[in-house]
Formats: sequence, C-alpha cells, structure tokens
Amino acid sequence: MRRREFLMLLGGAAAASPLAARAQQAAMPVVGWLNSGAAAGREHLVTAFRRGMSETGFVDRQNATIEYRWAEGQYDRLPTLAADLIRRGVAVIAATGGTVSSLTAKRATTTLPIVCIFDGDPVAAGFVASLNRPGGNVTGISLVASVIEAKQLELLHELAPRASVIALLSNPNNPHTRDLSSELVSTARSIGIDLHLLHATTERELDSAFQSMAERHAGAVMIATDPFFLDHRDQLIALAARHQTPAIYGRREYVTLGGLMSFGTSLADAYRQIGIYVGRILAGAKPADLPVMQPTTFELVINLKTAKALGLELPATLLARADEVIE
Repeated sequence: MRRREFLMLLGGAAAASPLAARAQQAAMPVVGWLNSGAAAGREHLVTAFRRGMSETGFVDRQNATIEYRWAEGQYDRLPTLAADLIRRGVAVIAATGGTVSSLTAKRATTTLPIVCIFDGDPVAAGFVASLNRPGGNVTGISLVASVIEAKQLELLHELAPRASVIALLSNPNNPHTRDLSSELVSTARSIGIDLHLLHATTERELDSAFQSMAERHAGAVMIATDPFFLDHRDQLIALAARHQTPAIYGRREYVTLGGLMSFGTSLADAYRQIGIYVGRILAGAKPADLPVMQPTTFELVINLKTAKALGLELPATLLARADEVIE
C-alpha cells in the first residue's frame, strides 16, 4: 500500500471513530422515570430500582441510561414531564409514585411500554385486561391497597379501641382517594367507628387537618398512602406527636423516622421488581406478556419509643404479630 493511501485510510478511520462512538452511545436504550414525588428521601427506592435492572443485565450509564423526571408533589406537572420523556425517545417508561403517575403515563402513550406501580386494582381501573395477560402496553405491580387499607383501619382500632372517631387523611388529587374513602367508610361502619374524612394537598392544609381532628375529638388517624404525604412525612410525624394522636401509615419509612405504626408492602421491593420488568422489556419482552405482579409479604412495623411517648400500652397480641419493633 502506498504511503499516501495509507495516510488517507488512517485519517478516515480516525474520523469515523468518534462517529462510531457517538452511534454506539445513541443506541444505548433510555429508560424514562416518571415519579409524582420528590427525589429527596427516595434515594433508597432509586437504588432498589437500579438493582432490579442490574439483575437483568442492565446497568445505568453502562449499557442503559435512566432519565429522571420528578413532579415534586405537583401532580399537574406530570403530563408535561411524560411528554418530555416521550420526546426524548425513551424505550420504556417506569411510572413510579402511585396511580397518579401510572394514569398520566397511560394517557400519554398507547405504544411505548409502561411499567407501573399500581395502588389499587389495575383491572378495575382499566389499566390492563387481566392480571395474568395485561394485553396492552402496560404492566407492573399492584400493591393491593384496598386490602391493606382495610387492615390498617382494623389495626388502628385494635391499638386505640376506645377511639369512637378515627380520622382518615387523604389527598384529593390522588385518583385512588375516591375508592379509598368509600371502601373504608364501609369497613369503619362494620367495626362501629365513625370515620372522619379529611383532605390535604399543601403543608398548610396538613396543619389544618390535624386541627380539625382535634376539634372532632378523633382518637387516632390513618394516613393514606400518597407520594405527597411521603414527601412530607417529617411534618406528619411531628403533627401526630404534637397532637398526641396515634397514627398508622402505609410505609415503614414513616416509622423509622418516629411514626407510630405502619402496615403494608415493602416499597423498596416493589421498586426492585419494577426494575426487573424494565430490564426484561429492554431485553425484548412485551408488557402484554408480563403478568401484573402482586406482593406476597406484608410487614407490620411498630415504634415502641413513640408508643411510650404517646402513653400507649400496646396489646401483647399486636406486638407479637409485628415483623419489626423499633425500640
């Protein structure tokens, strides 16, 4: 080969090399993360999600990229964030942060694969055709909230049997709230409790809600599972302590920070499962063929220090059933 031809070939290869690198980078699949809450305080959930993806062979920034979009508790921002992810050309959307994120993603696209965390029944809500065969572009994990929430109310009644009025604090901007309220009113009636319904969407409304509980002489409060509430768990725990009100939550994250009691599924495990499904879809699986998962374990967590501060004597039967007691 002549020297001139060799130099031209070498120059062409050098010019092509960055192009090849950019093409390889562009070909890396992008995962869209859509969450109705804030990034702060959810680091462990992001870690669990990434762990799930890695179990299927996909590692962020190595052979896949995750684009994060957080609504910061402002649910009206979700449609814009979802549209932004679609414009970004994501391969799959992980709709985390409850039903409100899932509903937004489903309305945004009928073709892109979506993996959701459902609060309630995804079949009844119209997300999928059936649990075993979703049939469309949506699948995920259902946290069977209706069953868990009824149990939470029963546990709270067991903890505070003299409370004839129990408050339910929920977020009216959450699509799950309507079903939650109607179902729990029936449960409360069956065990002889007057359920006082309260709503809050801002920090100020959280303060007002607890003041209303005091005025109605509510002996305990159930905090509905909601991303906005999870973001403001410090405030909720402080309000419960200030008003000396026993409270039950749906996530152990409250109890580890000083909340009294929680009953529900492991949120971190749900995020890991979502990560696994995202990885399987990146590998070629279709949402229509991935059954909607359901949790198999539920955890009751009690903070004994908080119970003592509230002057509560916890029933021995309740403590015996606890999966974890924080001293």
